[in-house]
Amino acid sequence: MNSQTKSGDAAAEVDFMQIDRTDFAPLNRAQLLRHLETEGYVVFPSILTPDLIARIKRELADAEMSHTSYSVNQTRAMKQPQWISRTVAELIGYPPLLSFLHDLMGPEIVLTRGFFQRTLPGSPGISMHTDGQPHGSSLFGYEGSCPRLLRVLYYLDELTPERAPFRLIPRSHLSFHADANPYIRYQSHPEEITLVVPAGSAVLVPSMLFHGSHPNRDARPRELVQFGYRPAWAGPIQPVEEWEAELVANAPAIAQPYLKSLNTTGMQWEQQHKPAGMKREAPGINPSRWGDRGVEAC
Repeated sequence: MNSQTKSGDAAAEVDFMQIDRTDFAPLNRAQLLRHLETEGYVVFPSILTPDLIARIKRELADAEMSHTSYSVNQTRAMKQPQWISRTVAELIGYPPLLSFLHDLMGPEIVLTRGFFQRTLPGSPGISMHTDGQPHGSSLFGYEGSCPRLLRVLYYLDELTPERAPFRLIPRSHLSFHADANPYIRYQSHPEEITLVVPAGSAVLVPSMLFHGSHPNRDARPRELVQFGYRPAWAGPIQPVEEWEAELVANAPAIAQPYLKSLNTTGMQWEQQHKPAGMKREAPGINPSRWGDRGVEAC
């Protein structure tokens, strides 16, 4: 990771910025998997075309918005964006990204939620938090209890140091320490980094990674569409409200494989020590899946 430090206003919530300079474009699939699983984030620069961005913006321009408890300038759509915009619904199964998600999660993937945010000029930053709480919470309900959960953030606008860029604490999703308690929030962290990415980029983070954003000091808003995805086995610990059947039936064909029951799970309480039909291979947990080692037979 190659970062640089940039000074900011000492009165701001975060008075420093360490911009990550990782070039993700030349990384192969194994390297991208490793970066996501170890560092806790990966970027697909400019994965959305300008035409696709323009269509999404048009279709969400009149979305009914509400604001957060901490700022009228931090606004969110009151309805999930895939039910407002046909283009966003098609984005659920967007092949350039979903091919990576299938390598990461396997053949059966469930969309857990959609989210549209418009961060207006003057909005303060978002505190460092996780999107996963293993016992559920008032903010994320029981969706956040899914044991494997990924956020995909499609930035519809360029992130600059002034335009509410994304920040995160690398590797925080791996820690067993009490400081990694997912019910804690932080104002900042001395080893956090900031991502500045082109419009149309996708940023992927696991739900247990601490992340947030800087304030929007730009004169323009910053918009993003966010999706939650999980492997089908990784269901919530308590039932969650299902999708409306009519919405799923009317969704684009490319999205429907991911609009499974939100309570799909692989939970099996009764277990055997030696069940019948045990496999002898599982590529998804190969130590060599990062492409950096071989396995010698003993």
